[in-house]
Amino acid sequence: MSDMKIAVLGAAGRMGQALTQILVATPGCAVAGGIEAKGSPAIGRDLGEVAGIEPLGIAITDDPLPVFAAVDGVLDFTSPASTVQFAALSAQARIVHVIGTTGLGDADMAKIEAAARHAAIVKAGNMSLGVNLLALLTGNVAKALGPEFDIEILEMHHRHKRDAPSGTSLMLGEAAAAARGVSLAEHSVRTRDGETGPRRDGDIGFAALRGGDVVGEHRVIFAGPGERLELAHIATDRGIFARGAVRAALWARGKEPGLYSMRDVLGL
Repeated sequence: MSDMKIAVLGAAGRMGQALTQILVATPGCAVAGGIEAKGSPAIGRDLGEVAGIEPLGIAITDDPLPVFAAVDGVLDFTSPASTVQFAALSAQARIVHVIGTTGLGDADMAKIEAAARHAAIVKAGNMSLGVNLLALLTGNVAKALGPEFDIEILEMHHRHKRDAPSGTSLMLGEAAAAARGVSLAEHSVRTRDGETGPRRDGDIGFAALRGGDVVGEHRVIFAGPGERLELAHIATDRGIFARGAVRAALWARGKEPGLYSMRDVLGL
């Protein structure tokens, strides 16, 4: 089979640069395009140079249509509004769409699910192997310990991150809620300030820290009578997310249209 032609969306961003670097180094992949928002200073620049590697002879563009028409898949760590638009284009082109964008709302997800009727879409709050194993463990521990153990999820990211809680935190919360047979929306506590009263039974708490250049740290705390169990994942290199996204794209090539997760990709 020929190399999979893949384009990077949000090519000039931190994740876009990491994706380009990993694509170039991954057998079976061919970097085939880079897209940025209109007005970006990266428009017209070489994709490789922007990523800090050798020139690739590919100019970053703000016109997605010819790129989507010429590739087998796209890697998308952009913004909710952009991801929804890109999902519609992926559905039209019937290509693979890997989504690592966070902060997507219910309306956004409805549009992505509609696009997945015509495209193979892999979406995950986090693309790393370790985090997806953490989600699996979180569900197993939540089920095993039972409701007498309170669950708190703590995360920290770099100062530029725009959404909170992180997509990974929500993924971990969903895993815990599903294991206990409850709705995360009904049991999620996002903020605590002032006189909040005692903690409600069954709540799943979230706390978000922002600062410096932290790539990503997540901790799931199970606090029970007389003991506490903590599961943690610490990311030190964005390459782990990029490698996972590229792996997801290669896995999804040739798959039937549908909405897949990293658990599908990893066979968990």
